[in-house]
Amino acid sequence: MFIDSHAHLTSDTLFPEVEQILDRAKKHNLTKIVNICTDLKTLERGLALSKEHPWIYNAGSTTPHDVKEEGEAFFSHFFQAAQKGLLVAVGETGLDYYYQHSPKELQKEFFIRYIELAKEFDLPLIIHCRDAFNDFFDIIDAHYPKKHAGVLHCFTGTLEDAKKLIQRKWYISFSGIITFKKSHDLRQVAKWVPLQNMLIETDSPYLAPQGKRGKTNEPSYISETAEMIAQLKNLSIEEVTLATSQNARELFKLRG
Repeated sequence: MFIDSHAHLTSDTLFPEVEQILDRAKKHNLTKIVNICTDLKTLERGLALSKEHPWIYNAGSTTPHDVKEEGEAFFSHFFQAAQKGLLVAVGETGLDYYYQHSPKELQKEFFIRYIELAKEFDLPLIIHCRDAFNDFFDIIDAHYPKKHAGVLHCFTGTLEDAKKLIQRKWYISFSGIITFKKSHDLRQVAKWVPLQNMLIETDSPYLAPQGKRGKTNEPSYISETAEMIAQLKNLSIEEVTLATSQNARELFKLRG
């Protein structure tokens, strides 16, 4: 019974077919999905979706890519959703210096604001971090108490980055990227990361696993990622699924 810890169900790409997508997810043994909301439209869709399908949960923030254009406009909406207890996490927030669609200093400013939001309402953080781990660790260590939990979603960092996260008792989430033919280094990281610190995700509609390359990704494809982790760790897929699902329940305080 899988939990997809990160999917953009209410994105323009997936939302028009979301009912069919959820039907396929159930048929492929998904019991819960954390939907990531990144603006007011996806948030409103997500809140309505979770009322109709209680096994869908919502997290939200403006992404680091978009804080320049949308950060100020949408922060209050995510604040209100958190205040009303409608979110299970804050994110995906963080830093992205690879594309730098938004200036570094502005990314840092909103990252800290979302950290403060998570602290105020005792919510975990979902982090997007690319080519920015030094600043990420500096900000986390300065602003985010160790008693709070977080997850690096769609992890593509180094083994050293992973070790620093585990030292801070964070979770690391792996996506279909670990199934890609050229992802040798990332598979070594996944092999090392303790199962008790691991989540799995699709990051739908992005990053379909190797067996589905070229297709729009969706939660029903998550088993290929779990199978790869099981192979790397010489475990059964049932062991991987049980552990990653329990980790997701604990991190996001999911019901059931």
